[in-house]
Amino acid sequence: MRPDIVIPVLMGCALLWWIGRGMGWSTRLVVAALTLLLIVGILLLERSLQ
Repeated sequence: MRPDIVIPVLMGCALLWWIGRGMGWSTRLVVAALTLLLIVGILLLERSLQ
């Protein structure tokens, strides 16, 4: 796997863990899904502009 994909995903997971410590499991899952959709959207946008 390429580091330009793996590193942002790992950083996003660490940030979600840090922020989500006080959240319930359902809220964590929703935030994680939205964050992953945002990362995928940004990657697709970058690839379409190249």
